[in-house]
Amino acid sequence: MITVRNNIALIQPGFSLMNFDGQIFFFGQKGWPKRSCPTGVFHFDIKQNHLKLKPAVFSKDSCYLPPLRYPATCTFQGSSESEKQQYIIHGGKTPNNELSDKIYVMSVVCKNNKKVTFRCTERDLVGDVPEARYGHSLDVVYSRGKSMGVLFGGRSYMPSSQRTTEKWNSVADCLPHVFLVDFEFGCATSYILPELQDGLSFHVSIARNDTVYILGGHSLANNIRPANLYRIRVDLPLGSPAINCTVLPGGISVSSAILTQTNNDEFVIVGGYQLENQKRMVCNIVSLEDNKIEIQEMETPDWTPDIKHSKIWFGSNMGNRSVFLGIPGDNKQIVSEAFYFYMLKCSEDDVHEDQRTFTNSQTSTEDPGDSTPFEDSEEFCFSAEANSFDGDDEFDTYNEDDEDDESETGYWITCCPTCDVDINTWVPFYSTELNKPAMIYCSHGDGHWVHAKCMDLAERTLIHLSEGSNKYYCNEHVEIARALQTPKRTIPLRKPPMKSLHKKGSGKILTPAKKSFLRRLFD
Repeated sequence: MITVRNNIALIQPGFSLMNFDGQIFFFGQKGWPKRSCPTGVFHFDIKQNHLKLKPAVFSKDSCYLPPLRYPATCTFQGSSESEKQQYIIHGGKTPNNELSDKIYVMSVVCKNNKKVTFRCTERDLVGDVPEARYGHSLDVVYSRGKSMGVLFGGRSYMPSSQRTTEKWNSVADCLPHVFLVDFEFGCATSYILPELQDGLSFHVSIARNDTVYILGGHSLANNIRPANLYRIRVDLPLGSPAINCTVLPGGISVSSAILTQTNNDEFVIVGGYQLENQKRMVCNIVSLEDNKIEIQEMETPDWTPDIKHSKIWFGSNMGNRSVFLGIPGDNKQIVSEAFYFYMLKCSEDDVHEDQRTFTNSQTSTEDPGDSTPFEDSEEFCFSAEANSFDGDDEFDTYNEDDEDDESETGYWITCCPTCDVDINTWVPFYSTELNKPAMIYCSHGDGHWVHAKCMDLAERTLIHLSEGSNKYYCNEHVEIARALQTPKRTIPLRKPPMKSLHKKGSGKILTPAKKSFLRRLFD
């Protein structure tokens, strides 16, 4: 059993885990990031059966990264030593249920005993840019010394022309096109393969050299989980890429399953669903050898009663032959945990060489999240300096108390009596806005945040205030600030002395002594 050292209420269906050289990092938190961890990325630290979330920091040149649920992620080997291992993130859902079409690249730029500093960069795409989506797959293939990303499947919102108020958040399968993405040059090309007729989402994908295998998945249009098994092979010659698809026998019917790698040629499929409300309790071993794929059932793990009776489950691959699973808590109890979490580890220490078993351990959290199926769960980030969290260990830990200060740090507050910013109807007003309204800090009293639009600030004024160090006062407090302001000290003007001028003519006035002297001089 794993004890929780601090609050992990941020874990929700759709999160992702990234494994950098054995260190695990959590991404895709519930809600928008808070000041305790503005990056939204946490070190998922499990030691001696204790779980602890520690904020991860971004380098100064990192870009904005929203907390995305159900994105497509994959590892990529960069060309330089500093980019030896990278994670590619595409698509996903933001806490506002907006879909992303961006590609982000995560890499480690600094690593020591206590801190890991990431660099997050956004890659722009040209060509056949994939539409915003979630529940899809992204893999990297290698051919003839080149590499290419293979993107397939997923769900997206219906076209704007078909969206109505009642069905505004209705989703549909993306077209079954295969996209080849060049991460180095940012080019994307779409391919239509006749073997792929229906859109799929929440399928399993496995990449090996120049080949990607697609297993299972859920077709939303037909509401089925077909026992699919496709082999997509990519050839990268000097000219245009060549891509072909083959339908293979021996597929399995599953969606939302978790894939973990046990060795170079072997993978294990855990969890998922075989029907709408029926979990798939069996696990499979997938073996890749000599360009062949073989799928076999393995010994069923000794699931706990809680797992057996739960209607939903979710999780992510931890790497190192481990899987992190979550199930809803028991709502029948007076004091109920929102979720119970398990760590399943594939063990190779058995007597029989070819047998694989799972061990699991349990933990609980206080997350009050919803209880919806994994693939149907509908659900900001500032870059931080590398030394933002230096210091004692207490700053490494996510602070539960910071979750209660939404009125101060949230973007969806009522900032003034005339505030009209609503999370459900908000649209960007300034060119600098993306997924949140621009805000500015009022220095009156203890200070508070206000929306720039509610203050009728022009964009040029807003940019000027953000670049300077002058204090700003909102419309409600600006007159008070002026009244309390100490008048500036004024230097009195020095008046020049008045000169005596002769009223007639412009000559100077002569004294009697000077008149007598001049008379004698001219005589």
